[in-house]
Amino acid sequence: SDCAVMNDAELVQQIINGNSNAFRFLVAKHQRLVLHVVGRIVQRQEDVEDICQEVFMKVYSKIGKFRGDAKLSTWIARIAYNTSISHLRKEDRGEHSYDENPKLVAAETDESAAHQPVEKEEVKRYLMQKIEELPVQYRTVLTLFHLEEFSYREIEEITGMPEGTIKSYLSRARNILKEKLEKLAISEKTNIFTEYA
Repeated sequence: SDCAVMNDAELVQQIINGNSNAFRFLVAKHQRLVLHVVGRIVQRQEDVEDICQEVFMKVYSKIGKFRGDAKLSTWIARIAYNTSISHLRKEDRGEHSYDENPKLVAAETDESAAHQPVEKEEVKRYLMQKIEELPVQYRTVLTLFHLEEFSYREIEEITGMPEGTIKSYLSRARNILKEKLEKLAISEKTNIFTEYA
C-alpha cells in the first residue's frame, strides 16, 4: 500500500506493524521539519545531524505512544524540540545556555555592517543571520510559526509555552528584526547618497 495516501493513524499503525517502508516515508516527510527545529535551537552545525538522528530514533521507539489527538507533525516537532533543548542544557556553556526567561541579546553595535552596501539577495541572508542571533525561544517560535506554519495552539503543544508567551515572543522577535532591517535600509540610503554625491 502506498504510504503517501495513508493518514497519520494508518502510517503509525504500519510502522508499529514493522513496515520499514512506512518508517522511511515518515522520515522523508518530516526530515525538513526536524532539521528546521533542531537547527534553529542547536546552532553548532556538527551536532545538528546527530541530534536529528536521535530525534528519529526516539520517534521510532515512542511511536506506539502516539495517540493521534495531535497531528503527527506536531508530535514529531515536540520530540525534536525537547531533544534539542535537553542537548542545550547538557552543553550549558555560556553561549549555548538555555535561559528559561530570555533577556534580549544586547543590541550589538555592528558598525562594520552599517557601512556595507547591501544587495537584495543579501537582505534575506542578513535576516537569517539576525534570526540566528535571537534568544533561543524567539528563534524557535519564529521558525515554527513562519517557516513551518504551525498554529499558536500547536506551538504550545510542541514547546509547552503558554499561548500568550508565544505571541509576545513572536511580536518581540519581529520588532527586533524590523529594527535591524530598518537600520540596514538607512545604511543603504546613505551608501546611495555617498555614491552619487
